[in-house]
Amino acid sequence: MKRVMKRPLKYLLYLSLILLAVICFMPFYLMIVNATRSNGEILSQFRFIPGTYLLQNFRDMSEIYNVFGAFWNSVFVTVSATVLTCYVSALTAFAFAVYRFRGRNLLFALVLITMMIPSQLGILGLYELSAALRILNTYTPLIIPAAAAAPAVFFIKQYGEIALPPSLIEAARVEGAKELKIFHAIGLPILAPAIATMAIFQFVANWNNYLYPLILLFDPEKYTLPVLIASMSSSVYDPNLGVLYLAIAVSTMPIMIVFFFCSKFVIAGLTAGAVKE
Repeated sequence: MKRVMKRPLKYLLYLSLILLAVICFMPFYLMIVNATRSNGEILSQFRFIPGTYLLQNFRDMSEIYNVFGAFWNSVFVTVSATVLTCYVSALTAFAFAVYRFRGRNLLFALVLITMMIPSQLGILGLYELSAALRILNTYTPLIIPAAAAAPAVFFIKQYGEIALPPSLIEAARVEGAKELKIFHAIGLPILAPAIATMAIFQFVANWNNYLYPLILLFDPEKYTLPVLIASMSSSVYDPNLGVLYLAIAVSTMPIMIVFFFCSKFVIAGLTAGAVKE
């Protein structure tokens, strides 16, 4: 009787998941469809069927706008900031998880407090500091401050307290390994799932970062993709919506590729410690 009652509930659950997946996928599908249509077709009618203007939109996008230059600018800034953030956050989290020193709890509380402060509040100070150091209109103020990522430190530290066995650290010290060697040889491999999880979130945040590049970069040749796409959409000279949708589709490709290759690390990182053996 219970098995008979569970079967409709199971089908209802599957139907709900399929419906949710369709709703989530629909904006991406419409973006791809509109990328293949002309400006007039997009303005005149709403359709689910792809058009025939993909090559023309690609040609216009390549000739009129510096989309691929902005794409590589975004790749450079995003990859540099993500790698630096993950390494510094892992090093900091390793110290909080492994070492017992005076003021450890106070320092970690300060890290948690910074999570409650909106990052936009610091942009004026970052602008003045960048101007004093003469690094405005460069990628340095977009990459170096990204290393201070309190959520990444918190997540990796919590994972490290579960996954890092103190006996393994002590055994490495007995064998004569230095602390930095222990971090690179033992800490980084064990913390890899948590680091990969934070790497995806940091990659997405840096890739979609619009406000900081808009304020700190002046040269259009140095624009990142979000700033360039925003300038395309705000153009008063007959903005081409087909080209704009195609540029947005190009900007989403790296995020999909990164999530496709690293999704298993995200699941491993988020479920770590959820099952008690």
